[in-house]
Amino acid sequence: MTNEIYTYRYTYVIQVTGLFKLLGDDARLRLLRLLRRERLNVSELTTILGIAQSGVSRHLGLLREARLVAEERAGGYSYYHAEPLDGAERSVWAFLNETLDAAQDDDDEVIRGDDARLAEVLRQRSERRDAHGIAPGEAARQLVPGRSWAAWSRALGLLLPSLRVADLGCGDGHLTLELAAWASAVVAVDRSAEVLEAARRLARRRGAANIEWHQGEIDALPLEDASVDVALLSQALHHAREPGAALGEAARVVVPGGRVLVLDLARHDESWVREQLGDRWNGFAREELADLLGEAGLTEVTVRSGLDAAPFAVLIGAGVKAGGKAGVTDR
Repeated sequence: MTNEIYTYRYTYVIQVTGLFKLLGDDARLRLLRLLRRERLNVSELTTILGIAQSGVSRHLGLLREARLVAEERAGGYSYYHAEPLDGAERSVWAFLNETLDAAQDDDDEVIRGDDARLAEVLRQRSERRDAHGIAPGEAARQLVPGRSWAAWSRALGLLLPSLRVADLGCGDGHLTLELAAWASAVVAVDRSAEVLEAARRLARRRGAANIEWHQGEIDALPLEDASVDVALLSQALHHAREPGAALGEAARVVVPGGRVLVLDLARHDESWVREQLGDRWNGFAREELADLLGEAGLTEVTVRSGLDAAPFAVLIGAGVKAGGKAGVTDR
């Protein structure tokens, strides 16, 4: 009997030691913290943690082997969640729960960043679900084929006049291509030559031939005065060195009576975005954005909520360039 007890205790100690060794990795602890709260797939975890998909899969495999994480299939995806079972891992979970609960109130920037990205992933998941007509708790059989926000936005584009539009801070060009579907021409500007080349390749694959590409800063645009009907800054203003100068440039390049449209982040406290995403500004307060549009010489300024989803709510702002009636350029 004594030998059996000794063997049991030895096996138990070895098992617990192995579990603690497994947990001596920040990435795996972050994974467990997230999976205690939500069922997430590999793609979502990759987005939240900023770790390569292969690394996330490897960590999940180790945690599954240790029976700290379980996998289930739903909607064609594998979702993972924390699942303490019997044996040594139950004792480990008692310690983990206490430690991770304490971390909830920590002001650690990594933890705050994980929470913010988790909230954004869940928001996007909810949008995709709602766009396909699946209410919370309903089965996938409730799917309404063809219903999507993308299709709806393209339909609205057909109601707009054929305008010349500047996409300022165009990035990878996906929004540029949506604009090109209804605009007479799109002038796309971005500071990165590499990003612009990727956008050009995408445009060639999609057969979009009405786009001009320019490398430059949005607060010093390489465009002529009064050369477009609409200047759009979508999630670009918080990257500008001088937001006021960027809006002034946007106003300069639109025709009299033309419009400047801004979609950007509302003011937030997520400081990690500066280092990880290159943001220069933590969004803008509604009154602040309205003032910036007015200081750029725009009239009929309107700023409203575009998305209320903490921590990254979105504001939509617009203004008209004085001195003429809105219309189509003759270029």
